[in-house]
Amino acid sequence: MPELPEVETVRRGIAPHLTGQIVTQVVVRQPQLRWPVPEELAIRLPGQMIRRVERRAKYLLLRTDAGTAILHLGMTGRLRILPTDTPLQKHDHVDLALADGYCLRFNDSRRFGALLWTPEPPERHPLLRTLGPEPFDAAFSSAYLHQRAQGRRSAVKTFVMDNHIVVGVGNIYANESLFAARINPLRPAGLVTLAEYERLTAAIREILSAAIQQGGTTLRDFIGGDGEPGYFQQSLRIYDRYALPCIACGKPIQRCRVGQRATYYCPCCQC
Repeated sequence: MPELPEVETVRRGIAPHLTGQIVTQVVVRQPQLRWPVPEELAIRLPGQMIRRVERRAKYLLLRTDAGTAILHLGMTGRLRILPTDTPLQKHDHVDLALADGYCLRFNDSRRFGALLWTPEPPERHPLLRTLGPEPFDAAFSSAYLHQRAQGRRSAVKTFVMDNHIVVGVGNIYANESLFAARINPLRPAGLVTLAEYERLTAAIREILSAAIQQGGTTLRDFIGGDGEPGYFQQSLRIYDRYALPCIACGKPIQRCRVGQRATYYCPCCQC
């Protein structure tokens, strides 16, 4: 599933093509996505200018004066900017036609993605209003994590992957950040010290920034908004390296499951 760096990569890829463009038509070929595509979208969006293309967590927000289209890529969603008359491929479910003759085409083979509409400020939408801070926001700090972790017995990896705590730290980047911070992913979140959370917040920001710069991580079939795969997979230091030597100490990387997610750690560096 695309995580924050992949979604931000898509946003950066499509934003120059959408910002300032007027939507002329919404073509819905398959309304049954993760949630049904609302009929209001095809009524309210045409005629509107896309003012900004933003991201909140893994959601893309196409802001107009009348409201906001909310996009989620799900597990296999892809967005492409194409001439409107480009022949359809299998699983091309929705087109947002633009006044310049191009369209934003949404393809999703597994249909776990979503395209929704809200006339209200998007931060009030039920999918967005309970989300934690962005990892690059000032509100996300070591003091914030340490305070929220007090009394928690759940694993620190589960804690930082909780979107109510902080958004965008998915499985790949949680593994990488905890390794960089030298914190065992199985440690209870409430027992992680403030100094360790200082290392972790810095690692999260550094790793997510690097992943964004490299276009995200290509696992299975992720492709960015420009049609190109991401290359951060080549920089992974611990994820999916079970039994290989740790790049820091040479000990074999261990693997377990935390919250039903594959978890990798070094028993020496993250003791």
